[in-house]
Amino acid sequence: MPSLTHRPAVLAAAIAFACVALGACAAAPAATVAPLASAHWTRGATCYEVFVRSFQDSNGDGIGDIPGLITRLDYINDGNPLTRTDLGARCIWLMPVAESPSYHGYDVTDYYRVERDYGTNDDFRRLVFEAHRRGIRVLVDLVLNHASTQHPYFQEALRDPASPYRAWFRWSPTQPAELNPWGDNNWRRSPVRDEWYYAFFCCAMPDLNYAHPPVLAEAKKVAKFWLDDMDVDGFRLDAIPYLVEEPGRINHSAGTHAVLRDFAAYVRSVKADAYTVGEVSDNSDALLGYYPDQLDSHFAFEVADSILSAVRSGSARGLLAPVLRLQRELPANRWSPFLRNHDQPRTRTELGGDRARARIASFVLLTLPGVPFVYYGEEIGMVGAKPDERLRTPMQWSRAPGAGFTNGRPWQRLQDDSLESTVEAQDRDPRSILELHRRMIPLRDGNAALAAGRLVPLVASHDAVTAYLRREGESVVLVIANLGTAPLTDVSVRSEAGALPRGSWTVRSLLGGDRAAPLTIRDDGRVGGYVPVRVLAPMEGYLFEIAPR
Repeated sequence: MPSLTHRPAVLAAAIAFACVALGACAAAPAATVAPLASAHWTRGATCYEVFVRSFQDSNGDGIGDIPGLITRLDYINDGNPLTRTDLGARCIWLMPVAESPSYHGYDVTDYYRVERDYGTNDDFRRLVFEAHRRGIRVLVDLVLNHASTQHPYFQEALRDPASPYRAWFRWSPTQPAELNPWGDNNWRRSPVRDEWYYAFFCCAMPDLNYAHPPVLAEAKKVAKFWLDDMDVDGFRLDAIPYLVEEPGRINHSAGTHAVLRDFAAYVRSVKADAYTVGEVSDNSDALLGYYPDQLDSHFAFEVADSILSAVRSGSARGLLAPVLRLQRELPANRWSPFLRNHDQPRTRTELGGDRARARIASFVLLTLPGVPFVYYGEEIGMVGAKPDERLRTPMQWSRAPGAGFTNGRPWQRLQDDSLESTVEAQDRDPRSILELHRRMIPLRDGNAALAAGRLVPLVASHDAVTAYLRREGESVVLVIANLGTAPLTDVSVRSEAGALPRGSWTVRSLLGGDRAAPLTIRDDGRVGGYVPVRVLAPMEGYLFEIAPR
């Protein structure tokens, strides 16, 4: 969808850009939030976001497609835990794959057919089969807030005021004076007659009217099609705060929560272990309003911003605050941290092009609780800035013409670093961002503390250092990251009481190289003035397994 963040000015600009690009004009829940009994696969899992159009072209037309993606599944996860040439991700989120007139697919014309540029429905079924064979779950982007102006239902409603589909959309004989919080009017003039229709994001994307029961019934029918006929494992739901507008309430309305509650329950009734993750690009207060009984998980935008802010500034102060807030309120498999997605400037671009900063940001992400998502190309430090097409450029596999993405002319011009930031270039470099992901994602999967451990914050003696324990039963790891640009000597860490049982502990590096000093825990369970290694290298992460002696 068009870019959406919790910064009002950015949101307003993004909505305006989306229209040009298309050539057109709560409080925290009182109830306890339970873990997901059905989605057991999320424990330790990392998900990988793929834009099919930009991942791999199989036929030379310059457009990525489903057969191409199938040939690259072994890069995401080859199904063999003994190999180290894949990322080890256990799920993929595919940006919209349904039929659409736009390059991005967020204005759908046929919810039951795969985009022709990408292949056929049978191609998609083969993709899911091959993904499942490798242990990869498949989530598809489901756009419920709006359809396309070219959707047959909207076209009929536009031309015939007596059409039964008129009630599927919102209309007005005059343009209502109401403005959204950013000073814009979301009512768009009809090209057919003197009337107006509601479209929050862009005039090419008319909002669906969930006050009309057949709309929700159709959304359920679409979900059942993808879950049953296409065998997907769940959905990423786009733009969910805007599903139902109410007087004086454009987003996060009671009607929106009711629709999501109903829809999510239906999804679970069709496929008990289906997984749903929602886009609520707002602060944590708003995010927590979508629990306990709506979607399974939601993206943690505040966590993403906190990581990048800390890495950019070289100060860990405040880095963990949004993580600890979500940990207090939610089980770890019910929220999803990330760094950047398809709507935002890429991580390395946000960090001034600095590879070392991008690498340490990824290290922090992959050591936090939650179910993390990695946007394709982030694992090799691809760059990209607005407009949106430049955030979604072809994957850079190699130095070959077309970056190994296509034998033809890429649908979108490659980035300027396409000869440097490639999978091929980083494949055997132990210090590369790619190799960090290849090590950390399987570690997260196989280590109980990283997979599901509670985060116990530590206080470091230097502001540039973030430190914490992850603890699950008897499994404990110590995470330390120097976010600064200079080496630091004799940095100590300490904790509050009760961090660990008293006694002597051995400390072993999980990443190799650095030998750590043994750890002694006081009678009150405090970590006190512990210096694990004498020198912390600049913008470097350390991961230690801790065990009783």
